[in-house]
Amino acid sequence: MDVEHEGIRELLERTEREFMLAKSKVKMRTSVENLDAGDYRIEHLAEGQSVELPRWICEELVEMKLAESQEEQFEEELSRALSKEKMMGPLQLSFLPPDFYMRMRRRLMNLGGVAGGEIRKEDLEKLRNACYDIIGMRLSKLLSLSSSSTRGSSLADRLAPEEDAFFAVSQSLSREWRAALIGGAT
Repeated sequence: MDVEHEGIRELLERTEREFMLAKSKVKMRTSVENLDAGDYRIEHLAEGQSVELPRWICEELVEMKLAESQEEQFEEELSRALSKEKMMGPLQLSFLPPDFYMRMRRRLMNLGGVAGGEIRKEDLEKLRNACYDIIGMRLSKLLSLSSSSTRGSSLADRLAPEEDAFFAVSQSLSREWRAALIGGAT
């Protein structure tokens, strides 16, 4: 069982690395020249210029107040996802973008570290509660579906990679448990 959990942990780490290396868009608040970030070099970016860069660089530029993010605020996406999920039936899942949980994790981490001035404590708690709500709703549905005869392939287009891994593990455990209780093939 630890191997299966380690597989999920590795998936989360790999997914986060890919997410941080993916392109993101920022609009420069000020001009910068000859900026080195690790192996990445920015020759010149003008104030007001919109540019696509690896997400980790965008986050650093935003944190240093040199740029502002051009991506939709996660809170808006979360609100829409919650509304859609609530409208779905008990064994139906709405579509979530592949990077949904990574965006959620990064948003919570970023707000948790700078919550002093950027966001009120009540708003941070409201965001955390909404995150718990979407995770709880989808987890409940995934657990129900994993114990049914539903195939993972029929859900693949609606599951984030983390959910797909969780579904495979929980479906395997459900089959093993059933076989141990009543016999038969796993």
